[in-house]
Amino acid sequence: MSQARKGRAPRAYLCQECGYRAAKWLGRCPGCSGWETMVEVAPEPRRSGGRAADPVSATGAERYVDLSLEASVRLPCGIGELDRPLGGGFVPGMLALLGGEPGVGKSTLALQCAAALAARAGSALYVSGEESKAQVRLRGERLGIRAADLFVLAATDLGSIELEIERLSPAFLVIDSIQTMTVPDVPLSAGSVVQVRECSVRLLGLAKARSLPILLVGHITKDGTLAGPKTLEHIVDTVLTFEGEPQLQHRLLRCSKNRFGPADEVGIFSMGPAGLESLANPSQWFLRDRQPLAPGSAVTVHREGSRPFLVEVQALAGRTAFGTPRRSAVGVDPPRLALLVAVLERRARLGFAEMDLFVNVAGGVRIQDPSADLAVACALASALTQSALDPEAVLLGEIGLAGEVRSVPRLEERLREAARHGFRRAVLPARDAACARGLGLVATPVTAVDEALDALLELRPGTASRPRRPATAAGEA
Repeated sequence: MSQARKGRAPRAYLCQECGYRAAKWLGRCPGCSGWETMVEVAPEPRRSGGRAADPVSATGAERYVDLSLEASVRLPCGIGELDRPLGGGFVPGMLALLGGEPGVGKSTLALQCAAALAARAGSALYVSGEESKAQVRLRGERLGIRAADLFVLAATDLGSIELEIERLSPAFLVIDSIQTMTVPDVPLSAGSVVQVRECSVRLLGLAKARSLPILLVGHITKDGTLAGPKTLEHIVDTVLTFEGEPQLQHRLLRCSKNRFGPADEVGIFSMGPAGLESLANPSQWFLRDRQPLAPGSAVTVHREGSRPFLVEVQALAGRTAFGTPRRSAVGVDPPRLALLVAVLERRARLGFAEMDLFVNVAGGVRIQDPSADLAVACALASALTQSALDPEAVLLGEIGLAGEVRSVPRLEERLREAARHGFRRAVLPARDAACARGLGLVATPVTAVDEALDALLELRPGTASRPRRPATAAGEA
């Protein structure tokens, strides 16, 4: 006799890896091709009279012109470098996801944010699924947190968390982390794809129904992506990624998705004994230990998202002790470094064939922007000739294979940042020289990399002159 005739609901099987649902057990999941991943789950109850009401769209349709703008009222937490990528603060009903490598400071930032909002908004609830209440308190003592209206709950059952939210009615909620949360209706382990997705959907409905801003802390997999289903990033309103090396002080908070504001803002923090501190002036922080007259040092303006700040590019050249010279780059793309060395050898007649080259961006910044090409090239030439560059000059320009210096995007914003920090000279592409003059900078327009070297390098006594390109009767070779 079939299950339907006996009055029992049909069985359902769910894949633990991708969430594929089947009516019978399968050895291999059709969704993700995983073996032995199907487990039996409780069948979904039958609904009478159509689907249940969606908490997100519980009301009927309204005219666009009649819609309220209350959702646009933001709730700033007071941490400037966190409010910046959020677009000015949290929005009522926002579900935000904060991801990052282990040890980068996700829980520290979440706890500081909860404490700040508890003081501003009235109360906040910090739910920890990985630490006990005592461990959270110990970390709060290190950070100097004294928020009276900050509540801490150590739980992983989403049902009990919802009851506590109903009792406290907090103005802000932190879930640390979403991979530890479970829904009793889903008989799968915490952190599985199905559990993460179901918990996120329920928290989304809770956020919209109560106009409660929620911050989810998420883990990062070994390949650098947020753990859990990719749909998790589609469910949430905002995706924040916390980046930085544990051995370095600075941290970058990137926003890759934001339904309530721009998605190209970046927050910069410094990790210290008292926790994370906002770096309102990152240019000054990255140049604080700079030695202006040291050979091999050049300054450029780097952009993270829509934010420009000054960084120092350092280069060192030494005669190799092996047959093949080394090319080491930290913070610069190694293939890009090889390209610039080849251009300098061919177009500027500089000899790097027997030299070990080391390039570093001070402070641990990683530069992917080709606008730093000119700074890297001049730093290499300065290190080779042991001649210091102009300490008040900022270098901007992309270098092509022919040795030409090309324009860079958002040049006026970069130059304005350089002028604000006391730089008086800008070495830049010739076609963009007018931008520097309008900001009070002395423009040094260049069309090729050898022109930039001639304008910048002042050889010290006892050093050889920089080799020139041979000329012919018809012109330069």
